[in-house]
Amino acid sequence: MDHFLYRDAELHAEDVMLRDIADAVGTPFYCYSTATLTRHFQLFTEALAPLPHLVCYAVKANSNLAVLKHLGELGAGMDVVSIGEYHRARAAGVPGDRIVFSGVGKTRAEMRAALDGGIRQFNVESEPELDALSEVAAAMGATAPIALRVNPDVDARTHEKISTGRKEDKFGVPLARARDIYARAARLPGLRVVGIDMHIGSQLTDLAPFEAAYTRMAELTRQLRADGHAIGRLDLGGGLGIPYTRSNEAPPLPTDYGAMVKRVLGDLDCEIEIEPGRLIAGNAGILVAQVIYRKEGEGRDFLILDAAMNDLIRPAMYGAHHDIVPLTEAEPGTPLAPVDIVGPVCESGDTFARQRPMPPLGPGDLVAFRSAGAYGAVMASEYNTRPLIPEVLVCGDHFAVIRHRPTFDEMLSRDTLPPWM
Repeated sequence: MDHFLYRDAELHAEDVMLRDIADAVGTPFYCYSTATLTRHFQLFTEALAPLPHLVCYAVKANSNLAVLKHLGELGAGMDVVSIGEYHRARAAGVPGDRIVFSGVGKTRAEMRAALDGGIRQFNVESEPELDALSEVAAAMGATAPIALRVNPDVDARTHEKISTGRKEDKFGVPLARARDIYARAARLPGLRVVGIDMHIGSQLTDLAPFEAAYTRMAELTRQLRADGHAIGRLDLGGGLGIPYTRSNEAPPLPTDYGAMVKRVLGDLDCEIEIEPGRLIAGNAGILVAQVIYRKEGEGRDFLILDAAMNDLIRPAMYGAHHDIVPLTEAEPGTPLAPVDIVGPVCESGDTFARQRPMPPLGPGDLVAFRSAGAYGAVMASEYNTRPLIPEVLVCGDHFAVIRHRPTFDEMLSRDTLPPWM
């Protein structure tokens, strides 16, 4: 469920008509719903109760400070994968003891900064990283709380580019070597083992891969405790999928996920950490764009929008589907015709949809890309010297710009000419 609904044939974000935002800030722009962010976060906290748990929002999904601050005020922790994301979480008011640092390529400088600023735990992905963190922490006279990310060799059956839990993927340490690596971690100075971490992929629409991975995690927990390790936290990662279409696609609900977690892991007396990003932010955001031209081609028509692949790259990168709807609802019975919906960037890949059935639309009409709140704005670029587009947050009948559209002068001022020019 989200809070983007038609009222009197006009699409609204909560109680704000999206056309009013378009008039105020121009197009294209991203718009997020505070009510949807709240509801999706609360679904997870309710699903895991009464187990002790912390929902650590995956900052990489949508890292706008206003989004982070709102979730932090609801009690969310943060899962970060760079020191930049760490600084965003801290700037949003999230304390270090609610921040988990993941990622395969943490540098020593990042480790030092996180230890200095406060950290809940490092999810360590390799033996070289383990050695580096030990050296950094020992040199600082600090103790780094760690969980090893263990690769369970479970196929998440999701898109190739977002599957992370198979043995051929770059993430984590092999399950078969986990006990030896934990023994080594226990001997290294500056480290304190606190738990186990697993994350098998993103946009999962079936609970079976999760259950297979968590069953292996439960077995490993018992083995490690028998080896003398104090395993008090189980970091389950994120990955639960969202519906990107309004058809029959129905990923499992957080309540179903929570019931499975309790059944598989509930008897271990561990604090559960989960790291949802897409499910919290994805359907909490849309991208609004305007039709520039309707072009008749050889055997097909094109809607050319003012949004492009640099604004929303998921269709070009993953072949991802987003429902695209007009801001003014078509009357019942309006005939639909297939069109290619494209952007103005000089790439054939700048195509959002091919032969998508749409009502009649022409220059000046506004459309909304649903389910664009995750991996939209954060993956945007200034390719073709196109400004990053505004982000807007709605709360009830109010809205505010939470990232402005830069001017061309602001963009150009970031370049510096060498002294000989």
